[in-house]
Amino acid sequence: MKRYITLLFFWIMNILFISCSGSDDKGSDKPTEPETFEPVAIEKTNSTKIYVHYMPWFETNESSANKKWGYHWTMANKNPNTIGANGRREIASYYYPLIGPYHSGDKNVIENHLLLMKYSGIDGVLIDWYGTYDVNDYRMVKENTEQLIAMLDKVGLEYAIVYEDRVTKNVVDAQKAISVTAAAKTDLAYMQNNYFDDKNYIKINGKPLLLNFGPIILQTPAEWTNVFNTLTTKPTFLTLWDQSVEAGDNASGEYAWVFKNSTYLTNFYTNTKSKLSVAMGSAYPGFKDFYAEGGGGDAIGWTIEPNNGATLDETLSLAKNANLNYLQLITWNDFGEGKMFEPTVEFGYSYIEKVKTFAGVKNTETVFPDISKLYNLRVEKKGSADAQKKLDQAFNYFVSMQSAKAKQLINEIK
Repeated sequence: MKRYITLLFFWIMNILFISCSGSDDKGSDKPTEPETFEPVAIEKTNSTKIYVHYMPWFETNESSANKKWGYHWTMANKNPNTIGANGRREIASYYYPLIGPYHSGDKNVIENHLLLMKYSGIDGVLIDWYGTYDVNDYRMVKENTEQLIAMLDKVGLEYAIVYEDRVTKNVVDAQKAISVTAAAKTDLAYMQNNYFDDKNYIKINGKPLLLNFGPIILQTPAEWTNVFNTLTTKPTFLTLWDQSVEAGDNASGEYAWVFKNSTYLTNFYTNTKSKLSVAMGSAYPGFKDFYAEGGGGDAIGWTIEPNNGATLDETLSLAKNANLNYLQLITWNDFGEGKMFEPTVEFGYSYIEKVKTFAGVKNTETVFPDISKLYNLRVEKKGSADAQKKLDQAFNYFVSMQSAKAKQLINEIK
């Protein structure tokens, strides 16, 4: 009897063990939650802060409320639903993004852009911003901007706003504000309440950095004094080169842009930089606008050819010789004006490779194609929760500078 009870005991325990094992096996089918890491800064030897001007204004037929492609892919006469023999959509640009035309608020697109920036030695993003009002596509731009901002901290990059004061006239014309200064005050108050205190918002001389593309509408010091009077902290305010006089003492300095040829940059570094409290230089790979061909208005009237990368080499060399504290790359993705650092079919990763060299990035491994592969898998495996969790883990490895682990994980996904 005693022996029978002992055998019965072991039989019951064995059943329980098998049952528990089966339960564990069943649970293992669930996607493993990715391990998170704090972002790690990339090591580089160049102390110049490198920022890139960014356009958050792109919209696709899937992202827009009216199911139409946004103006910046179509202008007046291009249809991205038309796909050519080369497999590319018809867009309003002479150049084609390596990942294809996209929605600026797409999390996968933002992830791709920010990882490419991080590994090329870029410190932060200067976001072209159209304010807070629901006029034209301004709300969409604001929403896309905030999708971008949400991921910047995860990647370990900074940001600041480039305010387009030209929007204030359209806001008044739409009867959304009583005056251009009232519109600007509302926009600046929003920046102060939502952006300026972010830990990764760019600060210069202890104050939040604010760039203005112009001034174009608010062209007197009195107007800018009026706009800034309602802010708790007056920002470090930079205008376009040679236009700080329009902001008077409100301006802390100026930033260079792109115009006709490099002699304008040389003049800025030689004759203007020393007179400014804060001077931000520029570098660009070329300029070729699509406005006339796209029916989007008159052509700008001048072109700067890329010259197989020589234009970028020259502008980066000028920046290096100018011993800049701050450099703005123009731009990440203005495809309509053909001035983009974002990888394209035509130029591949060559432009960000040059930035990487300029920055003195110590990590010399090839990583850009793997970041693109991450994006492609995000799209390809859209319906697979397990694959997306693994890609989340690869992203976490990338931001924490564990690129070898990220690559290995990406290559394991079939």
